[in-house]
Amino acid sequence: MLSGAEGARDPYKVYYDWFENEDLKRLRRKSVDAETFFRKIGITFNVYGQEEADERLIPFDIVPRIIAAREWAKLERGIEQRVRAINAFLYDIYHGQEILRAGRIPRTLISGNEAFCPEMIGVNPPGGVYTHICGVDLVRTGEDDFYVLEDNVRTPSGVSYMLENRETMLQMFPELFTQLKVRPVSSYPQTLRRSLSASAPGSSPNAAPVIAVLTPGIHNSAYFEHAFLADQMGAELVESHDLQIVDGRVAMRTTQGYQTIDVLYRRVDDDYLDPLTFNPDSLLGVPGIMDVYRAGNITIANAPGTGIADDKALYSYLPDIIEFYTGEQAILKNVPTWRCSEPDALSYVLSNLKDLVVKEVHGSGGYGMLVGPAASKKEIAAFEAKLRAKPANYIAQPTLSLSTVPILSKSGLAPRHVDLRPFVLVSPNKVEITPGGLTRVALKKGSLVVNSSQGGGTKDTWVLGD
Repeated sequence: MLSGAEGARDPYKVYYDWFENEDLKRLRRKSVDAETFFRKIGITFNVYGQEEADERLIPFDIVPRIIAAREWAKLERGIEQRVRAINAFLYDIYHGQEILRAGRIPRTLISGNEAFCPEMIGVNPPGGVYTHICGVDLVRTGEDDFYVLEDNVRTPSGVSYMLENRETMLQMFPELFTQLKVRPVSSYPQTLRRSLSASAPGSSPNAAPVIAVLTPGIHNSAYFEHAFLADQMGAELVESHDLQIVDGRVAMRTTQGYQTIDVLYRRVDDDYLDPLTFNPDSLLGVPGIMDVYRAGNITIANAPGTGIADDKALYSYLPDIIEFYTGEQAILKNVPTWRCSEPDALSYVLSNLKDLVVKEVHGSGGYGMLVGPAASKKEIAAFEAKLRAKPANYIAQPTLSLSTVPILSKSGLAPRHVDLRPFVLVSPNKVEITPGGLTRVALKKGSLVVNSSQGGGTKDTWVLGD
């Protein structure tokens, strides 16, 4: 927010002047009001592996993160370039595999990868879209320095928090939205529905595409979001027992009998999607859905097998992937990455664990990672043993000097580290990026871990208009 002796940075000037004239006691009451609002409508997430308090309220900070129109324009260009390249990569990997033939990425990175889905080889998703919904995690290290931390193209979550954060701020501080030209995000559910409808198979018997959201059920950590998005889109929320194959199509049970589904926005992992194709013990999927999909009679968003593109080992090759499919240099930079499967890289990482961040290749939610500068000697020693046992399971990155934004602390404004997850919708003819996204904030002083499962919170993200 502040730029040394110069005072508030341009995007924050109006907000900072407003804040300076506000009563801190009133703002703290607003924070309590926000928490009450979130609790009332049930904005919670589940934490696995803990016996108590398995359902928690996600912390929300009332100081917005503000991004200038110029900054956002650069991010939009870089995100669209990245998402288009990922879609082209996925088509190639499941068809001609030209990038492997060209030697731009190692064949073993694909063939030995548990996220690669051989069942998708030769399958053409309706409209050629693999990643209908993407979340690209960004961090900032300087005024014009943005890095992509990771790509989320399996089943990215968090968009419901983005929408509810904005709704909360509109209710609590309407005067700010009259003073600042903040670009809206409320149309996301309608845009999502339109984007999914545009990706429906051409063979549909329905006059208008029928969309359903497949959830694993109420015990899933993101169930609130599944129900929220289905409601906001006007789509049906279904579980596996609501679905069956009828005349070569996926149909859902209704009070009038079974109705054909054209687009299934699934929030179930690949392995559980079809017990006849993947995990035979799964009770969360639909037996036979992959046969319907291969026949082109349903759109599954995101397509099975997309997880290979957000594999953290493959991440380090994204600049090459972008260049290979677009002929352009990557607009957004990657964080330098050591692949621990390589002997020289492993040696370097083992020698520098106290200075690095080490992540599981297939990890998510901030679990299974080591933040070297914040770890004890005992934690580092334990992680070293895991790393030596399965080096290919890990990548390592330097500890970046992440940007901070203010939170409202007991004493006033205080800096905390943040990342940003913009949400991207891809249809056959369009890439749409919601202006803003989910800002996740590390509420603990000095912490670099922003995940809600690890004590992080969220805040509203304001992208200013021109």
